[in-house]
Amino acid sequence: MNKLTKVGLSALCGSLASVAAANAGSLEVLGGATATWTSLQGKETGNPIGMDSALTFTGSGELDGGQTFSVSLVHLDQEAGYSSGNITLNTNSLGTFVLSQSEGGGGIGGYDDKMPTAWEETWGAGVGTGIDLAKGVGSSTNINWASPSFSGAVLKIAYSPQNDGVSSADKVASGANSGAKGMGYDVVLDINALGANVFVGGSESNLDPGSTSNKRTSNHQEAVAGFTYSYGPVKVGIQKTGEWFGSQKGGEVDYYDNTAWGVSFNVSDDLSISYGEFKSKKGYIGKSVDSTSEGSLGWNTANDMDWVEAKSLQLAYTMGGASIKIAETSVDNANYTPISGSTFDTDGTTIALSLAF
Repeated sequence: MNKLTKVGLSALCGSLASVAAANAGSLEVLGGATATWTSLQGKETGNPIGMDSALTFTGSGELDGGQTFSVSLVHLDQEAGYSSGNITLNTNSLGTFVLSQSEGGGGIGGYDDKMPTAWEETWGAGVGTGIDLAKGVGSSTNINWASPSFSGAVLKIAYSPQNDGVSSADKVASGANSGAKGMGYDVVLDINALGANVFVGGSESNLDPGSTSNKRTSNHQEAVAGFTYSYGPVKVGIQKTGEWFGSQKGGEVDYYDNTAWGVSFNVSDDLSISYGEFKSKKGYIGKSVDSTSEGSLGWNTANDMDWVEAKSLQLAYTMGGASIKIAETSVDNANYTPISGSTFDTDGTTIALSLAF
């Protein structure tokens, strides 16, 4: 994106002027505007025109010794408040520390779908899927750290005192947790070498142990593993993610099992295409396919269609500060709905014109 404006902190008036003089910094505002057209085949689309107007405010400065800090606030669409934000401290030799709110990218949240694409994730191109994603503590207010790179390897750790998905304002706590999750942490190892990116990570959040008759088998756990490989203009990748709820109660969701793969090709500096697939399975505590005993782990025979599959062919073309993006997406069995037929099968086309400023 091009810079909209750059305002030095020395431009601020009053008591902040002395702070600006001692600690030189800057505030950048980046923005963009996107108009979209979404058409769903065989469905009532309604008004197909959409708009995304986003502004990102980034302030940065330098401490003694060359260490730098920054703050980022993101404002999306017509929201009254900011949608996400972070405060980052880049140290000389101890890595990067981030206080993150609502970004979703801390810990394993940044690895829920790392497959190559020309535009959006397979499930995020305008056709609703309801796919469950491994987020760890990334959607909650968290503190995360990334180590310095050692021969292309980076260790990442994220911690949230309460993994409740709440973002708190200044001098405000999130309050009592109405859900089951308590303290949570993520650990990720990310390795880049010889054109390949290999990543593996896990997350665990404390859970209410439940009653004596329905005691949970474990805490809430999630995991990610995958790799991408680039060779010239071609990039390919595959990954697995999982989520386990530690439940023993019949009919409750026990786990999600996700598989994704994708391939992209840069035809030129301005044109790229991609194809990707994402399949998610939803497992229950209930009657197993190969067992008649209650409490067995496996598919509930009454819900043997509890899966979602999305496929997306995408194209992106850039012309200076403007870009045109097109996605042809097909979704089978959206929202894990166990109903036969094509009621929850959708094909859709999304076209976007984006202008950066």
